[in-house]
Amino acid sequence: MNIILLGPPGAGKGTQAAYIVKKINVPQISTGNILREAVANKTEYGLKAQEYMNRGDLVTDEIVIGIIRDRIQESDCQNGYILDGFPRNKEQSIALDSMLQEFGHSIDRVFDFRVSEENLLKRLLGRLNCSNTSCGAGYHEEFKKPKVKGKCDACGSDLFRRADDNKETILNRNKVYEETAGPIRDHYSEILIAIDSDKEISEINATLDKHL
Repeated sequence: MNIILLGPPGAGKGTQAAYIVKKINVPQISTGNILREAVANKTEYGLKAQEYMNRGDLVTDEIVIGIIRDRIQESDCQNGYILDGFPRNKEQSIALDSMLQEFGHSIDRVFDFRVSEENLLKRLLGRLNCSNTSCGAGYHEEFKKPKVKGKCDACGSDLFRRADDNKETILNRNKVYEETAGPIRDHYSEILIAIDSDKEISEINATLDKHL
């Protein structure tokens, strides 16, 4: 099963992606992660991406699609995969569909995680991140407190709050997301499942179970 996860930061995609991975044993493909891996491994598309990143420019859709193309050909993707963080607009959706057709693949489900502004703010304003980039563990002041205040449980590094995790930026980021998400939802309307992310995790899991 090939799946796309839609939703703004704070909608719970990460938590539910981990649940789906365990449920149906397919890898989660985060475009941010595979982009960094491609750059680190100096692959063809990774080297191209590095050129854009060095200039401070956005990596082109062509390069991101190329990196996804390489990733889904790896052995752990034989039974499917979860795309997290791509596509980000309708044009990318069309490009993705075209690329998948070359492999005889298609997207089976699009889970669209929707969350109220109230809960979005509550989740993101309390978010804490590990300062060790090779660790990257995440915590929350209310929902996932570290054992030692201000320190990462996994590696002991200091925790920090992202500069863009403030009310004004979060609301603006969510507004921009909603404007771009509409055309993606329309594009995948026949296979899109809306998920109410304001509900308890167990309820969201039960909804996902019905469609997996």
